[in-house]
Amino acid sequence: MRILGIDPGSRITGYGIIDKKGNRLVHVDNGAIFTDSQRDFPLRLQRIYTGLTEVIKSYSPDAVAVENIFFATNVQSALKLGQARGAAIVAGANAGLPVFEYTALQIKQAVVGHGRADKQQVQKMLKVLLNLPEIAQEDASDALATAICHAHSNGMNIRQKAFC
Repeated sequence: MRILGIDPGSRITGYGIIDKKGNRLVHVDNGAIFTDSQRDFPLRLQRIYTGLTEVIKSYSPDAVAVENIFFATNVQSALKLGQARGAAIVAGANAGLPVFEYTALQIKQAVVGHGRADKQQVQKMLKVLLNLPEIAQEDASDALATAICHAHSNGMNIRQKAFC
């Protein structure tokens, strides 16, 4: 199973792609989509959407996992972040992919083992789990962590759907 993890942001949207092969997790790629903060916000959302659409076309993931944001420093930031999440979700949905959402707490628990881990702990664990030559850029690391969270949670998601 190939998973695209997304860490949405209005300035930087990170993405990470992993393959789950049995119990193994294999790093495929990671990166970030940068938007120009001087441009109109709708154009920035378009950049996020088109950038993720290109990633989906290039890597053909089976599922998309998006970080669900529950905390923002102010209302304007929260609104922009929500819109960036929407662009990411629509990119996955328009490609016909199932989209799953995970909280930061769930993601940290899946990668490090506890939900209060700091970013450095998560990045170091990602380096080990995915056998990365170096620590990935921060937004890409968050996206890889989101993909790993889905890889660990996927069996439960399938069972939940079967019971519905």
